Amino acid sequence: MMNFTVDAAGCRYEVVVGPLAKAGRRLGDLARGRSVPVVTDERIWALHGATLSDLLHVEPIFVPEGEAAKSWGQLQRLIARFAELNLDRTSPLLAFGGGSVGDLTGLAASLFKRGCPVVHVPTTLLAQVDSAVGGKTAIDAEGQKNLVGTFHQPALVLADVALLDTLDERQLRAGYAEVVKYALIGHEVLFDWLEDHREAILSGDRTMREEAVSQCFMAKARLVEADPEDRTGLRALLNLGHSFGHAIESAAGLGTVLHGEAVAVGMALAFDFSVAFELCPADDAARVRRHLASAGLPTTIGETGVDRSALLPLIGADKKNEGGRLRLVLTGGIGNAFLAPDVEPERLAGFLANAG
Repeated sequence: MMNFTVDAAGCRYEVVVGPLAKAGRRLGDLARGRSVPVVTDERIWALHGATLSDLLHVEPIFVPEGEAAKSWGQLQRLIARFAELNLDRTSPLLAFGGGSVGDLTGLAASLFKRGCPVVHVPTTLLAQVDSAVGGKTAIDAEGQKNLVGTFHQPALVLADVALLDTLDERQLRAGYAEVVKYALIGHEVLFDWLEDHREAILSGDRTMREEAVSQCFMAKARLVEADPEDRTGLRALLNLGHSFGHAIESAAGLGTVLHGEAVAVGMALAFDFSVAFELCPADDAARVRRHLASAGLPTTIGETGVDRSALLPLIGADKKNEGGRLRLVLTGGIGNAFLAPDVEPERLAGFLANAG
């Protein structure tokens, strides 16, 4: 097992990468003999619920799979169930599923009685390497991805890569896009390593998966600790490819293009846009595109089937923008991402009109 500590916004919590079966004591300490509400979906519960039930007494609460979970209706239903169970502010909630389950549960935990502890047990690669750590919570609203949310740091994160063995191939590859993201932000050595170990990670090598998850956790922890509420621009680097990606998800219809697939296209676009304005070597952009494609990920707008004319207005509504100015995470090359504070809409529109 590998243990990491995150200290963000006065909240200190442990991230454990290793077998869930060995985490019984940690969960028991939080539960203190109480039944723990577990927010999950029926498929995940059927696959892995017994493993969790062997560790402590749980009360499963089922939500829809994927983006369908991230709605006002599901949020209200969760909070109503918490009230029925008469939970108090020390009662831990457990998010057992992918990023959507974690986003919804975290938001509900942050709102119920002004905040109660949440434990993340992510079951997808995307959630294990990214969304389970850092305290961002959200639901989708008004046709936009993650429009409503809070910051609510978890009490504990348990990442067991064995849970990924039942993940379908499309979801696995989508999660891999977020692994690549961490390398592209500020870790060129990690990108070199991924070029050598991509196939092992995708084919099920647990040692390689644990290493990839751990590397991403450490990279994210550094940025979250330095900028816990995304105010200074440091944490914004985690959104490499996301302004483009969220726009693609919304334009396609939320849940149609998977988040990681949209981010893969978004990262390729961020590199191409940076090349177009002589910020990034063209060879780096080509290398990134080749690697994403080799992982079975889309790299062009055309592959998503979205209307490219819809993207600019959606990017204009992105949370990173300030004072009517477009802010995009761009790059000076692999491992050298930066936040561009004032991107000209006309330049971006011209680029999108002709991008792959």
